[in-house]
Amino acid sequence: MIRVLFADRAENWPRYKAPLAHALAQAGVRAEIVLPDAAAPDSIDYIVYSPMGPVQDFTPFTRAKAVLNLWAGVERVVGNKTLTQPLCRMVDDGLERGMVEYVTGHVLRYHLGLDATLAQQDGIWRHDDGVPPLARNRRVVMLGLGALGAACAQSLSGLGFDVTGWSRSPKQITGITCLDGAAGLRQALSHAEILVSLLPDTPETSNLLNAQTLALLPKGAAIINPGRGTLIDDAALLAALDAGQIGHATLDVFRVEPLPPAHPYWAHPRVTVTPHIAAESRAETAAQVVAENIRRSEAGEALLYLVDRARGY
Repeated sequence: MIRVLFADRAENWPRYKAPLAHALAQAGVRAEIVLPDAAAPDSIDYIVYSPMGPVQDFTPFTRAKAVLNLWAGVERVVGNKTLTQPLCRMVDDGLERGMVEYVTGHVLRYHLGLDATLAQQDGIWRHDDGVPPLARNRRVVMLGLGALGAACAQSLSGLGFDVTGWSRSPKQITGITCLDGAAGLRQALSHAEILVSLLPDTPETSNLLNAQTLALLPKGAAIINPGRGTLIDDAALLAALDAGQIGHATLDVFRVEPLPPAHPYWAHPRVTVTPHIAAESRAETAAQVVAENIRRSEAGEALLYLVDRARGY
């Protein structure tokens, strides 16, 4: 029987206990799930891991065959010098659908001008203000075409939006105009009426949206960032909002979380703050991903969603 260490925060164990045991049994894996301090590190075969959990030094886990991250992002662990075991990120259907719904909802909110409509309480009938264009005439740009970005892009394309995607490496997705490289980024930004950022956190993506790149967007563009807080130069975004270059920003992720009460984003009239709720791993579906990877490893098959350490994701 193999031993699986659940190395997440203690308060998350009750919601993972039954789904993880069920998923392992359904996958045909005979396993004992143990908690930190309940077993010697050198007896552990797999680590189910959260960056907020108690395990930060992987050196004692000499028998571990893989570290299975419960988060989609791996930036908090990929650079850990003690991590020599294979690392797998979480690609979870529940997490993906949550992100698709968040992004689609906020794109439609901007597209339809719902903020202004819902704020209209003065009794004035403003039919002459016009109607929004059809989705096919609204240009949406997706920065990042990984599993989450591609799913969001396809959802928006299915609604009729004119969707362009940009990624660091070339991609091909049916119905999406895919660009890459520095020239492709400039081209994508130059016509992004609504910009969605779902890039990973790497040295190459840090402050990708800065004073220079924000200036490339059409005046009044809207930004949605449920990706990583480090993608945006906060001072540059605030300046662009104040100048009217950016019409509004909906931000779900930040460099410091929780976002400090005194941060300018909270009070800015052109910023919507959401508390990192766009997508979260669901215990039932995440457990299935973990169990499948353990099954594959025990069967000598390739692990799913293996992280490329050099690229950082």
